[in-house]
Amino acid sequence: MRRMTTRAPWNRNERLGILNGWAVFLGDGFMSVAVVLTGFAARLGAPNWVIGLLPAIAGGGWMLPQLLVAARVRPLTHKLPVYRSAAMVRTGTYIFMVLAAALLADRPALCLTLFILAMGLNALASGVSGLPFLEVVSKTVPSERRARYFGTRNLYGGLLAFGAGLLVRAILGSDLTFPLNYALILALGTVAFTFGYWVFGLVQEPADTPLDRQGTRAEFRAIPDTLRDPHFRAFLTVRLLLAAASMSDPFLAVYALRELHYPAATLGTFVMALTGAAPLSNIVWQRVAERKGSRRIIRYASVFYGLAPLWALTVGLLHLPSWTYLFAFILTSTAAQGFNLGHTNHLLNIAPEHARSRYIGTLNTLVGAALFTPVLGGLIADRAGYGPVFVLSGVLCAAAWVWCGKLRRDA
Repeated sequence: MRRMTTRAPWNRNERLGILNGWAVFLGDGFMSVAVVLTGFAARLGAPNWVIGLLPAIAGGGWMLPQLLVAARVRPLTHKLPVYRSAAMVRTGTYIFMVLAAALLADRPALCLTLFILAMGLNALASGVSGLPFLEVVSKTVPSERRARYFGTRNLYGGLLAFGAGLLVRAILGSDLTFPLNYALILALGTVAFTFGYWVFGLVQEPADTPLDRQGTRAEFRAIPDTLRDPHFRAFLTVRLLLAAASMSDPFLAVYALRELHYPAATLGTFVMALTGAAPLSNIVWQRVAERKGSRRIIRYASVFYGLAPLWALTVGLLHLPSWTYLFAFILTSTAAQGFNLGHTNHLLNIAPEHARSRYIGTLNTLVGAALFTPVLGGLIADRAGYGPVFVLSGVLCAAAWVWCGKLRRDA
């Protein structure tokens, strides 16, 4: 007779972290950069390179300051106060974005400029909070429970984000006129994000052993030492290739609106496809993580990520029914959930405890620069169309798949 195995229940810190994840997923559903914010910019008449700047700011701005943050938080016994301060800044920028969308859309250039500035400040504050967040998680969630922890966050958070997609579709398809429809969507996202930040701020963080303050220059001088780790170099290369492949992300929705002439309310359906695929894929990814490790997740996810823009292009070229376009977002979502789980686990597992902040900061700072490739993608799209952008993204994902063979197998 087989013995039944039981899993230990979540403790208070883990429950707060999971609840934070659910709220953040809900906020991401309302304020999806790849769908809602790019759709808003397209509605304002923004050129493709500006649209490409939005996810570049969101992703690159989050990563670029993290080596500087690593120097700041290294000597701190508690990292959570840094997270709380950054969260307050982020909440303020979200409120500003809501007001800009509601009051300034009749002046598109000014609205876009202020919106981008707010996004930039938000992304930098997000970068400040990102490293303390991972440090707190690494201290409060044992390594053997992290795959389940992040899987649970992503699973039920994806269900909530699916509900956000339903509301986005309903709001954009309602009689509420532009720009108030987008302002309402952004306001709902602001409430969700604010609640999530507050919840994670309640975590009871264990104290670290104080480390010597080395300053920012010392952190930069330590980059060559960090790069001598072959496992870190392999992981960095994969992340750089996948970051470069993100150049097509903001144009999946824009291609549908501008080239295939789908109605604006379709953006809500795109959000539903993105978020609806997340819970199901997370169940699979979590099992892969527990049985095969993070390396296998990253490799599989690279395949899905590369197929997404190629499928979008195929739908347009062959004039397939509009519902088939949803598969591009399902593939993107499936890949994103795999990356969220695989990247975090892999980095925390290969980073030595005494150099964890340095590994996180070095990786994110270097990868952050590559995340500005959507701007390049926008310039290419403005001159040669969306096809070359989609194909190039697929090629970069294929290169990442090959390089995954060099990742540490037991991480």
